[in-house]
Amino acid sequence: MIMSLLTSTYFVLFLIIAIGFIVGKIKIKGISLDISAVIFVALVFGHFGVSIPNDIQKIGLTLFIFTIGIQAGPGFFESFKKNGRELIVLAFVLVGSASLVTIAFVWIFNIDMDIAIGLLTGSLTSTPGLAAAIETTKSSMASIGYGIAYPFGVIGVILFVRLYPKLMKINIEKEAEKIESEAQKNYPQLFNKNLIVENESIEGKSIRELKIRAMTQANISRIMHKGQTIVPVPDTVLELGDIVKLIGSKEAIENARMLIGGETDKKIPLSKEYTVESVLVTNKQVVNKTIGQLNVLSNYNARVTRIRRAGIDIVPSSKSAVHFGDKLVVACGTGNIKNVRHLFGNDSKKLSDTDFFPIATGIVLGVLVGQLKISFSDNFTFSLGLTGGVLMVALILSRIGKTGPILWTMSGSSNQLLRQLGLLMFLAVVGTSAGAHLVETFRESGLLLFGIGIGITLLPMIITTLIGHFLLKMNVLNLLGALTGSMTSTPGLAAVDGMADSNAQSIAYATVYPIAMVFLIICVQIMSLL
Repeated sequence: MIMSLLTSTYFVLFLIIAIGFIVGKIKIKGISLDISAVIFVALVFGHFGVSIPNDIQKIGLTLFIFTIGIQAGPGFFESFKKNGRELIVLAFVLVGSASLVTIAFVWIFNIDMDIAIGLLTGSLTSTPGLAAAIETTKSSMASIGYGIAYPFGVIGVILFVRLYPKLMKINIEKEAEKIESEAQKNYPQLFNKNLIVENESIEGKSIRELKIRAMTQANISRIMHKGQTIVPVPDTVLELGDIVKLIGSKEAIENARMLIGGETDKKIPLSKEYTVESVLVTNKQVVNKTIGQLNVLSNYNARVTRIRRAGIDIVPSSKSAVHFGDKLVVACGTGNIKNVRHLFGNDSKKLSDTDFFPIATGIVLGVLVGQLKISFSDNFTFSLGLTGGVLMVALILSRIGKTGPILWTMSGSSNQLLRQLGLLMFLAVVGTSAGAHLVETFRESGLLLFGIGIGITLLPMIITTLIGHFLLKMNVLNLLGALTGSMTSTPGLAAVDGMADSNAQSIAYATVYPIAMVFLIICVQIMSLL
Protein backbone atom coordinates (compact mmCIF):
# COMPACT_ATOMS: atom_id res chain seq x y z
CA MET A 1 0.00 0.00 0.00
CA ILE A 2 2.80 2.42 0.93
CA MET A 3 4.62 1.69 -2.34
CA SER A 4 1.47 2.34 -4.36
CA LEU A 5 0.96 5.65 -2.56
CA LEU A 6 4.56 6.65 -3.35
CA THR A 7 3.68 6.38 -7.04
CA SER A 8 0.73 8.73 -6.53
CA THR A 9 1.71 12.26 -7.61
CA TYR A 10 -0.61 14.16 -5.30
CA PHE A 11 0.30 12.03 -2.24
CA VAL A 12 4.06 12.34 -2.76
CA LEU A 13 3.84 16.06 -3.54
CA PHE A 14 2.06 16.95 -0.31
CA LEU A 15 4.07 14.44 1.73
CA ILE A 16 7.30 16.13 0.65
CA ILE A 17 5.83 19.56 1.43
CA ALA A 18 4.63 18.45 4.88
CA ILE A 19 7.97 16.87 5.85
CA GLY A 20 9.79 19.90 4.37
CA PHE A 21 7.87 22.25 6.66
CA ILE A 22 8.75 20.11 9.69
CA VAL A 23 12.45 20.03 8.76
CA GLY A 24 12.39 23.75 7.95
CA LYS A 25 11.37 24.59 11.51
CA ILE A 26 14.48 22.92 12.97
CA LYS A 27 17.10 25.45 14.04
CA ILE A 28 20.81 24.72 14.47
CA LYS A 29 22.72 27.60 16.11
CA GLY A 30 19.92 29.96 15.05
CA ILE A 31 19.94 28.84 11.42
CA SER A 32 16.92 27.16 9.83
CA LEU A 33 16.06 26.32 6.22
CA ASP A 34 12.39 27.40 6.44
CA ILE A 35 10.49 26.75 3.22
CA SER A 36 13.66 25.89 1.27
CA ALA A 37 13.91 22.68 3.32
CA VAL A 38 11.33 21.23 0.91
CA ILE A 39 13.97 20.87 -1.81
CA PHE A 40 16.31 18.92 0.48
CA VAL A 41 13.51 16.53 1.46
CA ALA A 42 12.69 16.17 -2.25
CA LEU A 43 16.34 15.30 -3.00
CA VAL A 44 16.10 12.35 -0.60
CA PHE A 45 12.82 11.16 -2.13
CA GLY A 46 14.29 11.55 -5.62
CA HIS A 47 17.33 9.49 -4.69
CA PHE A 48 15.01 6.59 -3.76
CA GLY A 49 13.25 6.71 -7.10
CA VAL A 50 10.26 8.90 -6.32
CA SER A 51 9.35 11.24 -9.17
CA ILE A 52 6.80 13.97 -9.82
CA PRO A 53 5.71 14.96 -13.36
CA ASN A 54 7.56 17.91 -14.81
CA ASP A 55 4.28 19.68 -15.62
CA ILE A 56 3.80 20.24 -11.87
CA GLN A 57 7.13 22.08 -11.83
CA LYS A 58 6.09 24.34 -14.71
CA ILE A 59 2.73 25.12 -13.12
CA GLY A 60 4.42 25.94 -9.82
CA LEU A 61 7.11 28.02 -11.53
CA THR A 62 4.62 30.10 -13.52
CA LEU A 63 2.51 30.81 -10.42
CA PHE A 64 5.55 31.77 -8.37
CA ILE A 65 7.17 33.97 -11.01
CA PHE A 66 3.87 35.65 -11.97
CA THR A 67 3.06 36.59 -8.38
CA ILE A 68 6.65 37.83 -7.91
CA GLY A 69 6.21 40.08 -10.96
CA ILE A 70 2.81 41.37 -9.82
CA GLN A 71 4.19 42.15 -6.37
CA ALA A 72 7.46 43.66 -7.57
CA GLY A 73 6.05 45.56 -10.57
CA PRO A 74 5.10 48.86 -8.90
CA GLY A 75 8.52 49.14 -7.24
CA PHE A 76 10.50 47.59 -10.11
CA PHE A 77 10.63 50.61 -12.41
CA GLU A 78 11.34 53.00 -9.54
CA SER A 79 14.07 50.67 -8.28
CA PHE A 80 15.51 50.43 -11.78
CA LYS A 81 15.82 54.22 -11.90
CA LYS A 82 17.38 54.48 -8.44
CA ASN A 83 19.46 51.29 -8.12
CA GLY A 84 19.44 50.02 -11.70
CA ARG A 85 23.09 50.74 -12.35
CA GLU A 86 24.29 48.92 -9.21
CA LEU A 87 22.04 45.92 -9.83
CA ILE A 88 23.05 45.65 -13.49
CA VAL A 89 26.71 45.84 -12.50
CA LEU A 90 26.21 42.91 -10.12
CA ALA A 91 24.49 40.85 -12.82
CA PHE A 92 27.34 41.45 -15.26
CA VAL A 93 29.96 40.75 -12.57
CA LEU A 94 28.40 37.45 -11.55
CA VAL A 95 27.68 36.05 -15.01
CA GLY A 96 30.95 37.42 -16.41
CA SER A 97 33.05 36.03 -13.56
CA ALA A 98 31.26 32.66 -13.81
CA SER A 99 32.13 32.51 -17.51
CA LEU A 100 35.76 33.45 -16.87
CA VAL A 101 36.04 30.91 -14.03
CA THR A 102 34.67 28.25 -16.38
CA ILE A 103 37.20 29.13 -19.09
CA ALA A 104 39.98 29.04 -16.47
CA PHE A 105 38.93 25.53 -15.40
CA VAL A 106 38.90 24.41 -19.05
CA TRP A 107 42.47 25.68 -19.45
CA ILE A 108 43.75 24.27 -16.11
CA PHE A 109 42.12 20.82 -16.26
CA ASN A 110 41.90 20.46 -20.04
CA ILE A 111 38.21 19.52 -20.00
CA ASP A 112 35.94 19.58 -23.05
CA MET A 113 34.48 23.06 -23.75
CA ASP A 114 31.03 21.66 -24.53
CA ILE A 115 30.77 19.94 -21.15
CA ALA A 116 32.22 23.07 -19.49
CA ILE A 117 29.45 25.19 -21.02
CA GLY A 118 26.96 22.70 -19.57
CA LEU A 119 28.66 23.00 -16.18
CA LEU A 120 28.28 26.80 -16.39
CA THR A 121 24.54 26.70 -17.15
CA GLY A 122 23.97 24.04 -14.49
CA SER A 123 25.92 25.96 -11.86
CA LEU A 124 23.73 29.00 -12.59
CA THR A 125 20.59 26.77 -12.75
CA SER A 126 19.65 28.38 -16.07
CA THR A 127 17.36 26.31 -18.29
CA PRO A 128 17.33 28.99 -21.04
CA GLY A 129 21.13 28.93 -20.84
CA LEU A 130 21.13 25.13 -21.30
CA ALA A 131 18.78 25.46 -24.29
CA ALA A 132 21.16 27.98 -25.85
CA ALA A 133 24.13 25.70 -25.06
CA ILE A 134 22.53 22.66 -26.70
CA GLU A 135 21.50 24.69 -29.75
CA THR A 136 24.95 26.26 -30.09
CA THR A 137 27.22 23.29 -29.36
CA LYS A 138 25.03 20.66 -31.09
CA SER A 139 26.42 18.28 -28.48
CA SER A 140 24.90 16.12 -25.72
CA MET A 141 27.94 16.91 -23.57
CA ALA A 142 26.32 20.22 -22.56
CA SER A 143 23.39 18.30 -21.04
CA ILE A 144 25.77 16.04 -19.13
CA GLY A 145 27.63 19.04 -17.72
CA TYR A 146 24.35 20.67 -16.77
CA GLY A 147 23.22 17.52 -14.96
CA ILE A 148 26.50 17.32 -13.00
CA ALA A 149 26.49 20.94 -11.84
CA TYR A 150 22.76 21.54 -11.40
CA PRO A 151 22.19 19.79 -8.00
CA PHE A 152 24.83 21.86 -6.22
CA GLY A 153 23.77 24.92 -8.24
CA VAL A 154 20.40 24.63 -6.50
CA ILE A 155 21.67 23.65 -3.05
CA GLY A 156 24.73 25.91 -3.04
CA VAL A 157 22.79 29.13 -3.59
CA ILE A 158 20.33 28.30 -0.80
CA LEU A 159 23.12 27.51 1.65
CA PHE A 160 25.10 30.59 0.64
CA VAL A 161 22.25 33.10 1.09
CA ARG A 162 21.21 31.49 4.38
CA LEU A 163 24.71 31.41 5.85
CA TYR A 164 26.10 34.71 4.54
CA PRO A 165 24.20 37.03 6.93
CA LYS A 166 25.14 34.79 9.87
CA LEU A 167 28.82 34.66 8.94
CA MET A 168 28.92 38.44 8.41
CA LYS A 169 26.84 39.00 11.58
CA ILE A 170 24.25 41.02 9.69
CA ASN A 171 20.87 41.61 11.34
CA ILE A 172 18.36 40.97 8.54
CA GLU A 173 15.48 42.59 10.39
CA LYS A 174 17.48 45.81 10.84
CA GLU A 175 18.36 45.77 7.14
CA ALA A 176 14.66 45.46 6.30
CA GLU A 177 13.93 48.39 8.61
CA LYS A 178 16.59 50.48 6.83
CA ILE A 179 14.93 49.84 3.47
CA GLU A 180 11.55 50.78 4.92
CA SER A 181 12.94 53.98 6.45
CA GLU A 182 14.51 54.91 3.10
CA ALA A 183 11.13 54.42 1.44
CA GLN A 184 9.56 56.61 4.10
CA LYS A 185 11.88 59.47 3.09
CA ASN A 186 9.90 59.77 -0.13
CA TYR A 187 6.70 59.82 1.93
CA PRO A 188 7.50 61.64 5.20
CA GLN A 189 5.50 61.05 8.34
CA LEU A 190 2.32 63.11 8.40
CA PHE A 191 1.14 65.31 11.25
CA ASN A 192 -2.11 67.08 12.18
CA LYS A 193 -1.82 70.64 13.41
CA ASN A 194 -4.36 73.36 14.11
CA LEU A 195 -3.29 76.88 13.10
CA ILE A 196 -5.02 80.14 13.86
CA VAL A 197 -5.27 82.70 11.06
CA GLU A 198 -3.13 85.62 12.23
CA ASN A 199 -1.54 86.88 9.01
CA GLU A 200 -3.44 90.04 8.05
CA SER A 201 -2.19 89.83 4.46
CA ILE A 202 -4.25 86.70 3.79
CA GLU A 203 -7.45 87.92 5.45
CA GLY A 204 -10.39 87.91 3.06
CA LYS A 205 -8.57 85.77 0.49
CA SER A 206 -9.80 82.36 -0.67
CA ILE A 207 -7.89 79.08 -0.50
CA ARG A 208 -7.74 79.16 -4.29
CA GLU A 209 -6.11 82.62 -4.31
CA LEU A 210 -3.60 81.64 -1.63
CA LYS A 211 -2.68 78.36 -3.40
CA ILE A 212 -2.09 76.79 0.00
CA ARG A 213 -1.60 73.20 -1.29
CA ALA A 214 0.91 74.27 -3.93
CA MET A 215 2.71 76.71 -1.64
CA THR A 216 3.01 74.54 1.46
CA GLN A 217 2.40 70.90 0.37
CA ALA A 218 -0.09 70.63 3.26
CA ASN A 219 -3.79 69.84 3.01
CA ILE A 220 -6.55 71.71 4.84
CA SER A 221 -8.96 69.11 6.18
CA ARG A 222 -11.42 71.41 7.96
CA ILE A 223 -11.93 74.96 9.19
CA MET A 224 -13.73 76.39 12.21
CA HIS A 225 -15.24 79.79 11.37
CA LYS A 226 -17.08 81.65 14.14
CA GLY A 227 -17.57 78.42 16.07
CA GLN A 228 -18.89 76.46 13.08
CA THR A 229 -17.01 73.57 11.46
CA ILE A 230 -16.98 73.68 7.65
CA VAL A 231 -15.51 71.58 4.84
CA PRO A 232 -13.01 73.77 2.96
CA VAL A 233 -13.51 74.33 -0.76
CA PRO A 234 -11.34 76.38 -3.13
CA ASP A 235 -13.61 79.41 -2.70
CA THR A 236 -13.57 79.29 1.13
CA VAL A 237 -12.36 82.66 2.43
CA LEU A 238 -10.06 82.81 5.46
CA GLU A 239 -10.75 85.38 8.17
CA LEU A 240 -8.62 86.42 11.14
CA GLY A 241 -9.28 84.13 14.09
CA ASP A 242 -10.34 81.14 11.95
CA ILE A 243 -8.93 77.80 13.11
CA VAL A 244 -7.48 75.75 10.26
CA LYS A 245 -6.67 72.02 10.58
CA LEU A 246 -3.79 70.96 8.34
CA ILE A 247 -2.27 67.58 7.45
CA GLY A 248 1.27 67.30 6.13
CA SER A 249 4.92 66.67 6.87
CA LYS A 250 6.80 68.74 9.48
CA GLU A 251 8.21 70.89 6.69
CA ALA A 252 4.79 71.38 5.11
CA ILE A 253 3.23 72.35 8.46
CA GLU A 254 6.05 74.82 9.09
CA ASN A 255 5.51 76.39 5.65
CA ALA A 256 1.79 76.70 6.41
CA ARG A 257 2.52 78.24 9.81
CA MET A 258 4.61 80.95 8.17
CA LEU A 259 1.79 81.67 5.72
CA ILE A 260 -1.23 81.41 8.03
CA GLY A 261 -0.22 81.91 11.64
CA GLY A 262 0.83 80.16 14.82
CA GLU A 263 -0.28 76.85 16.28
CA THR A 264 -3.18 76.65 18.68
CA ASP A 265 -4.42 74.07 21.16
CA LYS A 266 -8.02 74.85 20.27
CA LYS A 267 -9.83 71.84 18.83
CA ILE A 268 -12.15 71.83 15.85
CA PRO A 269 -15.09 69.71 17.01
CA LEU A 270 -16.98 67.55 14.55
CA SER A 271 -20.53 68.78 14.21
CA LYS A 272 -23.49 66.52 13.49
CA GLU A 273 -23.32 67.66 9.87
CA TYR A 274 -19.62 66.84 9.49
CA THR A 275 -17.68 63.55 9.57
CA VAL A 276 -14.19 62.19 8.95
CA GLU A 277 -14.02 58.57 7.82
CA SER A 278 -11.64 56.03 6.27
CA VAL A 279 -12.92 54.68 2.96
CA LEU A 280 -11.47 51.65 1.16
CA VAL A 281 -10.93 51.77 -2.62
CA THR A 282 -12.49 48.59 -4.05
CA ASN A 283 -14.48 50.01 -6.97
CA LYS A 284 -12.68 49.03 -10.18
CA GLN A 285 -14.18 52.00 -12.02
CA VAL A 286 -12.19 54.56 -10.01
CA VAL A 287 -8.82 52.76 -10.01
CA ASN A 288 -6.03 54.78 -11.70
CA LYS A 289 -8.24 57.89 -11.82
CA THR A 290 -7.07 61.05 -10.07
CA ILE A 291 -8.94 62.73 -7.24
CA GLY A 292 -9.40 65.70 -9.57
CA GLN A 293 -10.95 63.51 -12.28
CA LEU A 294 -13.38 62.04 -9.74
CA ASN A 295 -14.54 65.55 -8.77
CA VAL A 296 -14.83 64.51 -5.14
CA LEU A 297 -14.86 68.07 -3.89
CA SER A 298 -17.36 69.56 -6.34
CA ASN A 299 -19.67 66.53 -6.49
CA TYR A 300 -19.75 65.59 -2.81
CA ASN A 301 -18.25 68.61 -1.03
CA ALA A 302 -15.72 66.10 0.31
CA ARG A 303 -11.97 66.37 0.70
CA VAL A 304 -9.53 63.46 0.63
CA THR A 305 -7.03 64.47 3.28
CA ARG A 306 -4.80 61.40 3.34
CA ILE A 307 -4.04 58.25 1.35
CA ARG A 308 -2.68 55.19 3.12
CA ARG A 309 -1.00 52.83 0.67
CA ALA A 310 1.13 49.78 1.52
CA GLY A 311 1.68 51.08 5.05
CA ILE A 312 2.70 54.58 3.90
CA ASP A 313 0.72 57.80 4.40
CA ILE A 314 0.60 60.15 1.42
CA VAL A 315 -0.66 63.75 1.27
CA PRO A 316 -2.95 63.74 -1.79
CA SER A 317 -3.40 66.42 -4.44
CA SER A 318 -5.91 66.71 -7.27
CA LYS A 319 -3.40 64.83 -9.47
CA SER A 320 -3.05 61.86 -7.07
CA ALA A 321 -4.32 58.63 -8.66
CA VAL A 322 -6.09 56.12 -6.44
CA HIS A 323 -5.07 52.46 -6.44
CA PHE A 324 -7.05 49.37 -5.61
CA GLY A 325 -6.78 48.74 -1.87
CA ASP A 326 -5.94 52.33 -0.94
CA LYS A 327 -7.44 53.59 2.32
CA LEU A 328 -8.60 57.19 1.96
CA VAL A 329 -9.29 59.54 4.87
CA VAL A 330 -12.27 61.60 3.71
CA ALA A 331 -13.74 64.70 5.38
CA CYS A 332 -17.23 65.66 4.29
CA GLY A 333 -20.78 66.36 5.37
CA THR A 334 -22.68 63.46 6.91
CA GLY A 335 -25.24 63.67 4.15
CA ASN A 336 -22.63 62.88 1.48
CA ILE A 337 -20.52 60.20 3.17
CA LYS A 338 -22.78 57.40 1.90
CA ASN A 339 -22.26 58.62 -1.68
CA VAL A 340 -18.49 58.82 -1.13
CA ARG A 341 -18.44 55.23 0.16
CA HIS A 342 -20.39 54.11 -2.89
CA LEU A 343 -18.01 55.97 -5.22
CA PHE A 344 -14.88 54.28 -3.90
CA GLY A 345 -16.47 50.91 -3.08
CA ASN A 346 -15.51 50.51 0.58
CA ASP A 347 -16.10 46.75 0.40
CA SER A 348 -13.46 44.83 2.40
CA LYS A 349 -14.76 41.52 1.00
CA LYS A 350 -13.82 42.54 -2.53
CA LEU A 351 -10.32 43.30 -1.32
CA SER A 352 -9.88 39.75 -0.05
CA ASP A 353 -11.48 38.10 -3.10
CA THR A 354 -9.17 36.73 -5.79
CA ASP A 355 -10.13 37.19 -9.45
CA PHE A 356 -8.46 34.36 -11.36
CA PHE A 357 -9.21 35.75 -14.82
CA PRO A 358 -6.37 38.32 -14.82
CA ILE A 359 -4.03 35.72 -13.27
CA ALA A 360 -4.78 33.13 -15.97
CA THR A 361 -4.73 35.75 -18.75
CA GLY A 362 -1.44 37.20 -17.52
CA ILE A 363 0.23 33.78 -17.41
CA VAL A 364 -1.06 32.92 -20.91
CA LEU A 365 0.38 36.19 -22.24
CA GLY A 366 3.66 35.49 -20.42
CA VAL A 367 3.97 32.01 -21.92
CA LEU A 368 3.30 33.41 -25.41
CA VAL A 369 5.88 36.18 -24.98
CA GLY A 370 8.39 33.58 -23.75
CA GLN A 371 7.92 31.60 -26.96
CA LEU A 372 8.89 34.53 -29.19
CA LYS A 373 12.32 34.15 -30.75
CA ILE A 374 14.56 36.93 -31.99
CA SER A 375 17.27 35.95 -34.50
CA PHE A 376 20.35 38.16 -34.54
CA SER A 377 22.23 35.85 -36.88
CA ASP A 378 22.19 32.25 -38.07
CA ASN A 379 24.05 31.23 -34.91
CA PHE A 380 22.37 33.49 -32.35
CA THR A 381 18.66 33.15 -31.56
CA PHE A 382 17.26 34.57 -28.35
CA SER A 383 14.00 34.01 -26.48
CA LEU A 384 12.91 34.88 -22.94
CA GLY A 385 11.66 31.37 -22.23
CA LEU A 386 8.88 30.46 -19.80
CA THR A 387 10.32 32.18 -16.72
CA GLY A 388 11.50 35.34 -18.48
CA GLY A 389 8.29 35.76 -20.47
CA VAL A 390 5.97 35.35 -17.47
CA LEU A 391 8.12 37.64 -15.31
CA MET A 392 8.32 40.46 -17.87
CA VAL A 393 4.58 40.36 -18.62
CA ALA A 394 3.73 40.36 -14.89
CA LEU A 395 6.01 43.37 -14.27
CA ILE A 396 4.44 45.33 -17.12
CA LEU A 397 0.84 44.41 -16.22
CA SER A 398 1.44 45.31 -12.58
CA ARG A 399 2.81 48.65 -13.68
CA ILE A 400 -0.24 49.29 -15.91
CA GLY A 401 -2.51 48.33 -13.02
CA LYS A 402 -5.76 48.30 -14.95
CA THR A 403 -6.99 47.64 -18.49
CA GLY A 404 -10.67 48.46 -18.89
CA PRO A 405 -12.50 46.44 -16.21
CA ILE A 406 -9.50 44.13 -15.62
CA LEU A 407 -7.32 44.82 -12.57
CA TRP A 408 -3.78 43.47 -12.86
CA THR A 409 -3.34 43.52 -9.10
CA MET A 410 -3.84 41.10 -6.22
CA SER A 411 -4.36 41.53 -2.51
CA GLY A 412 -1.32 40.82 -0.38
CA SER A 413 -2.84 37.69 1.18
CA SER A 414 -3.90 36.24 -2.18
CA ASN A 415 -0.50 36.93 -3.70
CA GLN A 416 1.29 35.31 -0.76
CA LEU A 417 -0.89 32.18 -0.91
CA LEU A 418 -0.45 31.59 -4.66
CA ARG A 419 3.22 32.49 -4.46
CA GLN A 420 3.95 29.96 -1.73
CA LEU A 421 1.83 27.25 -3.37
CA GLY A 422 3.66 27.70 -6.68
CA LEU A 423 7.03 27.70 -4.96
CA LEU A 424 6.33 24.51 -3.02
CA MET A 425 5.27 22.69 -6.19
CA PHE A 426 8.38 23.94 -7.99
CA LEU A 427 10.80 22.96 -5.21
CA ALA A 428 9.30 19.48 -4.81
CA VAL A 429 9.73 18.62 -8.50
CA VAL A 430 13.17 20.22 -8.87
CA GLY A 431 14.38 18.34 -5.80
CA THR A 432 13.12 14.91 -6.84
CA SER A 433 14.50 15.42 -10.36
CA ALA A 434 17.96 16.41 -9.10
CA GLY A 435 17.98 13.75 -6.38
CA ALA A 436 17.36 10.96 -8.91
CA HIS A 437 20.80 11.52 -10.48
CA LEU A 438 22.80 13.11 -7.68
CA VAL A 439 24.66 10.04 -6.36
CA GLU A 440 24.94 8.38 -9.77
CA THR A 441 26.35 11.54 -11.34
CA PHE A 442 28.84 11.94 -8.53
CA ARG A 443 30.05 8.34 -8.94
CA GLU A 444 30.30 8.47 -12.75
CA SER A 445 31.83 11.92 -13.06
CA GLY A 446 34.09 11.65 -10.07
CA LEU A 447 35.28 14.47 -7.92
CA LEU A 448 36.76 16.59 -10.69
CA LEU A 449 33.70 17.70 -12.68
CA PHE A 450 31.53 17.82 -9.57
CA GLY A 451 34.17 19.98 -7.85
CA ILE A 452 34.43 22.25 -10.91
CA GLY A 453 30.66 22.71 -10.77
CA ILE A 454 30.92 23.70 -7.10
CA GLY A 455 33.66 26.18 -7.96
CA ILE A 456 31.61 27.77 -10.76
CA THR A 457 28.69 28.15 -8.35
CA LEU A 458 30.56 29.51 -5.33
CA LEU A 459 33.43 31.64 -6.67
CA PRO A 460 31.27 34.10 -8.70
CA MET A 461 28.86 34.45 -5.76
CA ILE A 462 31.73 35.26 -3.40
CA ILE A 463 33.23 37.81 -5.83
CA THR A 464 29.86 39.45 -6.49
CA THR A 465 28.90 39.56 -2.80
CA LEU A 466 32.20 41.15 -1.80
CA ILE A 467 31.80 43.84 -4.47
CA GLY A 468 28.19 44.49 -3.49
CA HIS A 469 28.89 44.56 0.25
CA PHE A 470 32.21 46.40 0.51
CA LEU A 471 32.44 48.43 -2.71
CA LEU A 472 28.81 49.31 -3.48
CA LYS A 473 27.71 49.30 0.20
CA MET A 474 24.40 47.68 -0.71
CA ASN A 475 21.67 46.68 1.71
CA VAL A 476 21.96 42.92 2.24
CA LEU A 477 18.39 42.25 1.06
CA ASN A 478 18.99 44.10 -2.22
CA LEU A 479 22.32 42.31 -2.52
CA LEU A 480 20.93 38.81 -1.95
CA GLY A 481 17.97 39.50 -4.23
CA ALA A 482 20.34 40.62 -6.98
CA LEU A 483 22.57 37.62 -6.29
CA THR A 484 19.74 35.07 -6.66
CA GLY A 485 18.42 36.90 -9.73
CA SER A 486 21.86 36.87 -11.35
CA MET A 487 22.12 33.15 -10.54
CA THR A 488 18.58 32.76 -11.99
CA SER A 489 17.86 30.83 -8.79
CA THR A 490 14.20 30.75 -7.81
CA PRO A 491 14.88 28.45 -4.81
CA GLY A 492 17.55 30.92 -3.71
CA LEU A 493 15.04 33.76 -3.75
CA ALA A 494 12.67 31.59 -1.69
CA ALA A 495 15.41 31.17 0.91
CA VAL A 496 15.89 34.96 1.13
CA ASP A 497 12.13 35.54 1.24
CA GLY A 498 11.88 33.51 4.42
CA MET A 499 14.44 35.65 6.21
CA ALA A 500 12.64 39.02 6.35
CA ASP A 501 9.27 40.62 5.77
CA SER A 502 10.29 42.82 2.85
CA ASN A 503 9.76 43.13 -0.92
CA ALA A 504 13.27 44.50 -1.56
CA GLN A 505 14.80 41.14 -2.47
CA SER A 506 11.97 40.32 -4.89
CA ILE A 507 12.31 43.68 -6.64
CA ALA A 508 16.08 43.24 -6.97
CA TYR A 509 15.60 39.68 -8.26
CA ALA A 510 13.06 40.83 -10.84
CA THR A 511 15.34 43.68 -11.90
CA VAL A 512 18.42 41.61 -12.66
CA TYR A 513 16.91 38.28 -13.74
CA PRO A 514 16.19 39.21 -17.40
CA ILE A 515 19.56 40.95 -17.76
CA ALA A 516 21.48 38.02 -16.29
CA MET A 517 19.60 35.54 -18.48
CA VAL A 518 20.34 37.46 -21.68
CA PHE A 519 24.00 38.00 -20.75
CA LEU A 520 24.48 34.31 -19.91
CA ILE A 521 23.10 33.28 -23.32
CA ILE A 522 25.52 35.73 -24.98
CA CYS A 523 28.42 34.30 -22.94
CA VAL A 524 27.41 30.75 -23.95
CA GLN A 525 27.41 31.80 -27.59
CA ILE A 526 30.88 33.37 -27.28
CA MET A 527 32.35 30.40 -25.35
CA SER A 528 31.13 27.95 -27.98
CA LEU A 529 33.28 29.77 -30.54
CA LEU A 530 36.49 29.42 -28.47
